[in-house]
Amino acid sequence: MRNSRPSLDNMNLQKQQGALVISLDLESHWGVHDRIPLGNYRQNLLGERQVISRLLELFREYNIHTTWATVGFLFAETRAELLSVLPTKRPMYVNRGLSTYDQIKDIGNNESEDPLHFAASVIRLIAATPHQEIGTHTFSHFYCLEKGQDSEMFRADLEAAAAIADKYKLSLESLVFPRNQQNISYLSICRELGIKAYRGNERSWIYQAKRKENETYFRRSIRLLDAYIRISGHNCYAQDELGSSLPLNIPSSRFLRPFSKKLKVLEPLRLRRIRADLRYAAKKKLIYHLWWHPHNFGANTNENLTMLKAILDHFALMRDEYGMESLNMKELSQKHMYRCGMNGH
Repeated sequence: MRNSRPSLDNMNLQKQQGALVISLDLESHWGVHDRIPLGNYRQNLLGERQVISRLLELFREYNIHTTWATVGFLFAETRAELLSVLPTKRPMYVNRGLSTYDQIKDIGNNESEDPLHFAASVIRLIAATPHQEIGTHTFSHFYCLEKGQDSEMFRADLEAAAAIADKYKLSLESLVFPRNQQNISYLSICRELGIKAYRGNERSWIYQAKRKENETYFRRSIRLLDAYIRISGHNCYAQDELGSSLPLNIPSSRFLRPFSKKLKVLEPLRLRRIRADLRYAAKKKLIYHLWWHPHNFGANTNENLTMLKAILDHFALMRDEYGMESLNMKELSQKHMYRCGMNGH
């Protein structure tokens, strides 16, 4: 099963248009094991599979092109297979609680026994859906700014991700750094291993990548407020700003926060914020990059999907009024490379 290839014939390669880019971080428990106790988050993780099926239905309905940045551990079909493909060079975080490798001893034997740590059937379902790209969220949910890891460990991690994806005949060309810990010094490794694009962070100081211990309550509070009122701006950008060297930085514009019962009264503000961003991007022919984790929607699923549907309704309006496109990260990078005459190396 091959990764869905962008149809260059259906893209207006020369004319700049506004574009909605969506990237999803598919990580299941591997992505939250060090942050949220399993008992407190089990409902979200167990509900993730139903969420993914419903997301794919919505994406088909609205013709939405999406990148699914997937943790490499999830490709393994059994615990024995996962153990057999682990790289010899692994991160040795000073904070050992960050390591997914230390969690392997506690997982089940396969997907049917342990759906929180295996997702081969989900990956095949996504890859079989039109316009859905399987990208990488690194092999082990690798933290690129934490103490106790280095560039050679990162290289080994990406090589392992590429190797296990190759079993599915998937080529990994788009990367999302776990916890958005983008490490610029590692980009040359990404380029060598075939990564054409990565999701960078918003340009505002409140979104700058930091180690876990350097995050502050103040920054988190400002980011929360930014979801409802425009503090950091629209966070849109022109295609020309993607540059001329690989991998291309395709920055995030907005994290689609999950529904909160405590903040239910503010939902209209959150929707108005995103609609205004989309309209601004469509009118100015800019890129707007929305992202979240599927497990964010595992609880309060109907409320979360209702919000997403309202966003996609507005995107459809922008598509009709201004010709706004839906592109996944691979498609956007290919379009930009074509316009700039880049050879992909």
